[in-house]
Amino acid sequence: MDITTLHWLALLASGCFEIVGVAGFDRINRGRLGSGLLLLAGGFGCSLSLLSIAMRSIDMGVAYAVFTGIGTLGSTLMGMLVWGESRRPLRLAFVGMIVAAVVGLKLLA
Repeated sequence: MDITTLHWLALLASGCFEIVGVAGFDRINRGRLGSGLLLLAGGFGCSLSLLSIAMRSIDMGVAYAVFTGIGTLGSTLMGMLVWGESRRPLRLAFVGMIVAAVVGLKLLA
């Protein structure tokens, strides 16, 4: 496996840790301050560290767009599946556009 592939894997992991950080926000809002702060700090700390590693061979604009796309997609899906947020067709269509954009950026990078 070459270094660029490893950097793309770090970028994917970074986006996943972004979702963990967002889950920390939710726990704080639900009155679980201790575990929420732990998830928030751990998730965002790992996320930004991995993003920094990924940007060693991935252009900043592409890396940040993929990073935020994964975080947005994951947080939206988690909200729908775990917390019962809206699943309206138009909302799902926009989530699909995010997926298409992230895949397009990967293919063109």
